[in-house]
Amino acid sequence: MSRVGKKVIEVPAGVTVTVEENNTVTVKGPKGELTRQFHKDMKIEQEGNIITVVRPSESKEHRTNHGTTRALLANMVTGVSEGFTRSLELIGVGYRAQLQGKKLVLNVGYSHPVEFTPEEGLEVEVPSNTKIIVKGISKERVGALASNIRDVRPPEPYKGKGIRYEGEFVRRKEGKTGK
Repeated sequence: MSRVGKKVIEVPAGVTVTVEENNTVTVKGPKGELTRQFHKDMKIEQEGNIITVVRPSESKEHRTNHGTTRALLANMVTGVSEGFTRSLELIGVGYRAQLQGKKLVLNVGYSHPVEFTPEEGLEVEVPSNTKIIVKGISKERVGALASNIRDVRPPEPYKGKGIRYEGEFVRRKEGKTGK
């Protein structure tokens, strides 16, 4: 049995979860609303403020979808109640980030600045010119935007320059040695 799938989801106060007949789940909370359609065979049961996901059989397809369904549903509940954040750091001489309206502008060693416009429901903050914080209610979309920002200049192993997640370890290599 899936350890993740067996765990129950506790719905906090102020969050409402509605399950429709074709396994479409809508979660509403203080931060917003998320809707997602889950696998048709998974049974999502709600009793009071506790949600459980039950699989119909022990087939491989049902076992693989059981934990995934529960994790996605738990992330929806967490997202509308608390939200998700992802922090990035810019490391390198002259590397900086700034906000122009809602647009994020990165100067990371290219001949031109790189611009990002976050989609609806996502928010980007720049507390200092070497730190970026991405916020939102969808864990998937927050992670995707943070990944796209990191892909502009991923950290390189020789000097460690680039954009990295906060707390990410970059394995360093030794450079060439002269004779």
